[in-house]
Amino acid sequence: MNTQNKLFFIILLCSCSTLAYEITLTRIFSISLWYHFAFMIISIAMLGIGASGTFLSIFPKLRDVSLLGIYCLSLGAGISISYILSNQIPFDPVKLAWSNTQILYIGFYYITISIPFFITGLIISQSLSLYSQKSGLIYSADLIGAGLGAVGILSLMSFTAPENSVFVLSSIALISTFFCGSKKLITISIILIGLNISLIIFNPSFMNIRISPYKGLQTALRYPGAEHLKTYISFFSRIDTFISPASRFAPGLSFNYLEDLPKQIGFSIDGGNINSITDVRDKSSLKFLQYLPSALPYETSKKGNVLIIDSGGSIQSLIADYYGFSNIYKTERNPLLIEILQTDYNEFTGGLYSENTRTGLARSWLRNTNIKFDVIDIPLMSIIPSATFGISEDYGFTVEAFKEYISHLKPEGLLSINLFIIPPSRIELRILDTSITALSENGIKDIENHIATVRSWDTICILIKKSKFSSDDIKKIKVFTKKLGFDLIYYPGIKKEETNINIRMLSNEYYTLFKNLIDIKTRDDFLNNYLFDVKAVRDDNPFFYYYLKIRYIKDIYRIMGEKWQYFIEEGYILLAIFIQVFFMSIIFIFLPVIKLLKSRDEIINRHFYILPYFAFIAIGFMFIEITFVQKMILPLENPSYAMATVIVSILICSGIGSLLSYRFKNLQSTFICLIITFLIIYYSIFLPIFLEFILPYTLSVKVIMAFFIIMPIGFFMGIPFPNGLKIAGERNISLIPLAWAINGCLSVFAPILTIMIAIEFGFKRVFWIGALFYFLAFLCLSNHRNKRNRT
Repeated sequence: MNTQNKLFFIILLCSCSTLAYEITLTRIFSISLWYHFAFMIISIAMLGIGASGTFLSIFPKLRDVSLLGIYCLSLGAGISISYILSNQIPFDPVKLAWSNTQILYIGFYYITISIPFFITGLIISQSLSLYSQKSGLIYSADLIGAGLGAVGILSLMSFTAPENSVFVLSSIALISTFFCGSKKLITISIILIGLNISLIIFNPSFMNIRISPYKGLQTALRYPGAEHLKTYISFFSRIDTFISPASRFAPGLSFNYLEDLPKQIGFSIDGGNINSITDVRDKSSLKFLQYLPSALPYETSKKGNVLIIDSGGSIQSLIADYYGFSNIYKTERNPLLIEILQTDYNEFTGGLYSENTRTGLARSWLRNTNIKFDVIDIPLMSIIPSATFGISEDYGFTVEAFKEYISHLKPEGLLSINLFIIPPSRIELRILDTSITALSENGIKDIENHIATVRSWDTICILIKKSKFSSDDIKKIKVFTKKLGFDLIYYPGIKKEETNINIRMLSNEYYTLFKNLIDIKTRDDFLNNYLFDVKAVRDDNPFFYYYLKIRYIKDIYRIMGEKWQYFIEEGYILLAIFIQVFFMSIIFIFLPVIKLLKSRDEIINRHFYILPYFAFIAIGFMFIEITFVQKMILPLENPSYAMATVIVSILICSGIGSLLSYRFKNLQSTFICLIITFLIIYYSIFLPIFLEFILPYTLSVKVIMAFFIIMPIGFFMGIPFPNGLKIAGERNISLIPLAWAINGCLSVFAPILTIMIAIEFGFKRVFWIGALFYFLAFLCLSNHRNKRNRT
């Protein structure tokens, strides 16, 4: 095998294992800590890759080709060591409220996790420096390898735990040593591969993911008599079943119910989000269902068709069955949960999930059916009771989603939304404003006559009716509330003295809040002046759980007891991570900049202005990639499917573009960045139409169609970077590690910045900003070539 082919396969294997390791770490952190720490993994990965370019700029002797085998061996060993060390770090975000030591632990995370990414960066940056004229070939191997890694790791984690996957990836990286290492290095690699296999087989305790003791699963298992039953895995979630007093689940149960609850099996998703599966085999034990506030829509509506959204394991499906509804349809976003309910717990749940059950987003299924419903029910656990996902998207709670729900109600149908009371009031108010906006956009004017709400001691049930609530409806609601000792919050024509009677609150704030939001005269002022942002969100910025108003941050800090813990739990640590990685990126960029400015090499100084080009394409690339991931969640109905499809599509297509740019000089044109600019603007206008078109098809067809939608822009996005490296290499080889460092370091905070911009302005504007950066890259390269022509 010639040197060129060897180099291609070395980089392909290294990029494959590294990208796969990055995805694996995001899953591990979602289980061990919380979802939003996955952003930290992405930043650490890009920081390590960017730092390698800095290192090579300062220490040019490390570019020696004889070191390539050592780098490959170090990468394989580094992946295993990185995970083992990081898993022992006792970091817990909950402890940040009282322990400053946790900040130090974050620093340890950056060091240990960045090791394999730093080494991969050394391998690629070294190769680009030595073979700059083959940058298209090298970059294509990097991108294609990363794309294959994304596909491979999702398949691997479908049948083995993420922690086991780490050691498989370590072995893949070690195989690259066979192409470039000495006999001694190859022997060491074989020994390490054998050690990885042994760890997977014997599974020592230090390999197991260390889950935060403050997450739901660990808390539940600390109760006396608690017992862990089984762990189920897939590439997008981990589900644990257990028996524990903490899994006794009857939210808002009336104090008038004095009997025992039936047997329940608890389950957690990714170590948190505790819910329960109820034993229905003894029908007499299900009487408690009548005493729940979430039974209200079933007490007041006709017993026809009902849709339970995100129903997996929820009590709402039992309630519908208990009240004798004829057709119970269920949707659930987590396929693994449905699989468990239909197999291991089919008898336990009375076969309730064996028919009329669909995985995916409810709104996508509704788009393709003409069925009209008497009740559409959104259970408690569909709306996350602990707001630890402030920066996560949810296309099930946008205005467009609620319009879909309401349009599929029968004329007398009810949309029921159940949620926990979590002070201060945020979720319930955003739900209410979303419902009001959806009703208004569906052509309903007298909105105040279409809403009714009751509360128990810890839950709220909001009813939205397609037609007006009649006097008979209101009478049924009053009877239900009085019989069970609940409280009224709102119904058309309610008086203040009818509220806050049975379960008294000091301020009766719910009546006041709901009244001000529902009344058209006070709604706008209320939304503008309320402490939190509770305005309805749309598909363009679907961050339902993000409530922060920056101008009120001091007031929020004060009412939260002057503790920063609230901001961490809400996911606002994203801003802190952004600030942190921003300054680290600046350091890693300017260290070599200062060194090169002091250099006496006039060629370097003369062509120094080409380097901003690499910053522009780095930010532009990440803006477009992250936006595509977010926009594909809606048609593909699952964040994991969307991430896999977009990453693989962009990386593979970009890899092909990079490879062809190496072979065809026409693709080395300055105008490639301008073409990308116009393509981005085109996508910002027409992408929603494309996504609407593919929505009715099956998942496999949608994935294929998504690939072809992304292919044109993905192809061209793979060309600017190798083109720029080739130009830099022609001027001075020392510019290449610096260009690599700038590209990597700017990619560190670009994903975080993308989400921050999208939260405030929407993803369409993120597209436009991405187009702007590619246009600036075009101007930068054009300016460079004009100067070159003059000289």
